Amino acid sequence: MADTVPYRPKAGEIPTGPGVYRFRDARKRVLYVGKAKNLRARLSNYFQPLRSLHERTRHMVTTAASVEWTVVGNEFEALQLEYTWIKEFNPPFNVQFRDDKTYPYLAVTLADEVPRAMITRNRNIKGARYFGPYTKVWAIRETLDLMLKAFPMRSCSDGVYRRAELTGRPCLLGDIGKCVAPCVGRVTIEEHRRVAEDFVSFMAGNDTRYVRALEQRMREAADAQDYEAAARYRDGVQAMRAVMEKTAVVFSDDVDTDVFGIADDELAAAVHQFIVRGGRIRGTRSWVVDKELDVGAGELIETVLENAYEGEFAPPREILVPVLPDDAAELERWLGVRRGQHAESTHARGTTPSTVRLRVAQRGEKAALAQTAETNAKNALMLYKTRRSADFVARSQALEDIRDALGMAEAPLRMECYDVSHLSGTNIVASMVVFEDGLPRKDQYRRFSIPASTDDTESIYQVLTRRLAYLRPEANPDAASEDAGEGRPRKFSYPPQLLLVDGGQPQVAAARRALEESGVVGIQLAGIAKRLEELWLPDSDFPVILPRNSDALFLVQRIRDEAHRFAITYQRARRRHDISSALADIPGLGPARVRELLKHFGSVSRLRRASPELIAEVRGIGPALAAAVHAALHEGDDGSPRDGGAQGDDEPGIRTAPAERDATP
Repeated sequence: MADTVPYRPKAGEIPTGPGVYRFRDARKRVLYVGKAKNLRARLSNYFQPLRSLHERTRHMVTTAASVEWTVVGNEFEALQLEYTWIKEFNPPFNVQFRDDKTYPYLAVTLADEVPRAMITRNRNIKGARYFGPYTKVWAIRETLDLMLKAFPMRSCSDGVYRRAELTGRPCLLGDIGKCVAPCVGRVTIEEHRRVAEDFVSFMAGNDTRYVRALEQRMREAADAQDYEAAARYRDGVQAMRAVMEKTAVVFSDDVDTDVFGIADDELAAAVHQFIVRGGRIRGTRSWVVDKELDVGAGELIETVLENAYEGEFAPPREILVPVLPDDAAELERWLGVRRGQHAESTHARGTTPSTVRLRVAQRGEKAALAQTAETNAKNALMLYKTRRSADFVARSQALEDIRDALGMAEAPLRMECYDVSHLSGTNIVASMVVFEDGLPRKDQYRRFSIPASTDDTESIYQVLTRRLAYLRPEANPDAASEDAGEGRPRKFSYPPQLLLVDGGQPQVAAARRALEESGVVGIQLAGIAKRLEELWLPDSDFPVILPRNSDALFLVQRIRDEAHRFAITYQRARRRHDISSALADIPGLGPARVRELLKHFGSVSRLRRASPELIAEVRGIGPALAAAVHAALHEGDDGSPRDGGAQGDDEPGIRTAPAERDATP
């Protein structure tokens, strides 16, 4: 492999000032756009020896045929130009947003002569003020219906409005009091606009002020014995309160903020946004991001914010993010410009001009809401993976791509993946997960207990030796037959077309040794390297790189993650059993005191680190009993085995988990 690419510019040719750079391929298509405080320092990172680059960065650099740059005056201008070029060229190696949802919004067309309140999914109405997004259309319909009782502005279509003007008769909404009917002259255009502006102001967060003002009018009308007017004001107050009750109160009335939570892995990231106006959650939004290059958290957040506030979305005064980007000051300035532009285009009253602050919530209510946003992002990422894996066409394509990438004769309809888990060399366990037709077969998952092993490669060798024993013809002459009296096929004897191990070349070599010694043939072997999501084949100097964002890579990652999860679950169950068994053998320490110990320290590791004096502070534990607990937990620290470390299995170390229940030791 060459040290670097042939189009690398000389170091002296690259300026040292701030600017934006573009990588292009041989057809002049823009592959990647980036910005830098120092172009020379930044671009030199791409032209290091290729073997030292991250695999995804190396793929981008080798795909490109040229690089060009544009010098700007400062970092803020670099941020603006980068944003413009990404929107113009849509480079494939930049972060790609996959928002598969079209959210409904409540919009008020303030740019129209007679503003209209409407429900729309179109975010590009010029001069409109948007509220939301809402997750359900019925929720926004209820909100609009209630709001029209308090602020009876126009909500009809242009055709209905023109017909009312021509006939001189208002529509039904005008007759039932949900529109002040400017179409027939019941109010002037200016009076109707004031109603629309009050509607917008209330939705923007000034809700309590309008409630108090309307309550005051209601009392004044009642004192003047104008009971019909008082009843109308009362209905308006009730409608406002009903709208306010539909939004959760999280902060004080003067808080406007957006809270972002992000959950990501090597391939994708999910973003969840809480839109808080006037201290209330006015809307939520979530979307998925595909990551082509290995970007850090700060760069990912920067891209998320740039895409979140494009179009008609105005940034609030405060934005809460998981971590601050490196160029937070320039990003705040860019967001402030967006906020100022939106205020000018919508003529919003009382808008603080172009001041936006990025913060990381450390404690209190804002930190709690940020944690909730992160939890929602994790759920969104999991849902995205689940929905993608459930697509039959995508699964079929993934299996065909894996077949082609690994040079197999047929698509791997049955795949088995193995992972090893341990805690500092103790409680060594392994997992076997099975995917058939691209879907998990949890009834065929298996758990392995490994009494002793020197390292992960030895553990892989032991596990596969025990598993492959069931595939030997001499060991299972009737492997394809049904179990006597059961009427069920012998599932554990089914051979996989593809056998995956979690790890790189060392783990693959150990698995190959077990496969060769077993005498089983017809099984393709590969290892999954976690860091770069690459596949290693036996006797291969270079890994197999599956295309980024491909369904094949997504499926391989999901199998690996499932094997890891299953192994960790079993390993934790073993640890819990070991500590409970060791404590239960101590005279005078019953189940209640065991629970009290674990509750007091919160985890087994903290209990192991505790001194006898700290253990004695637990309710019901005296000095003598604390010393016995400490001795029992540290028995075997001198190299002698601790009881409960191994278990005898009915089938050479294999445990069946038909419903993923914790194995009973």
